[in-house]
Amino acid sequence: LRDHIAAKTKLPILIFPEGTCVNNTSVMMFKKGSFEIEGTIYPVAIKYDPRLGDAFWNSSKYNMVSYLLRMMTSWAIVVNVWYLPPMTIQVQTGLVSVSFQIDQMGFETTTN
Repeated sequence: LRDHIAAKTKLPILIFPEGTCVNNTSVMMFKKGSFEIEGTIYPVAIKYDPRLGDAFWNSSKYNMVSYLLRMMTSWAIVVNVWYLPPMTIQVQTGLVSVSFQIDQMGFETTTN
């Protein structure tokens, strides 16, 4: 990541700091690795709207084939996307500062 950020000619990287996909009800703990490098991040919040089709796959309830069939026959998969203001990360402030700034925007997070 450090090499990629240092190379100004490279395209941005999309990182999901939770490290996992969740059931659309909460924000999981962020993994620290992507926040331990100084640089500018452009936070994006993504939330699925389950009214017309729920994109969450509950593997204990549906097998993969029935899930895919449900996805392909749903009316629509609606996704709300929020582009948040850029944040500059400095090693001394790190994840706790970024998490606090995101909380201030109305997106609750937890840190490990």
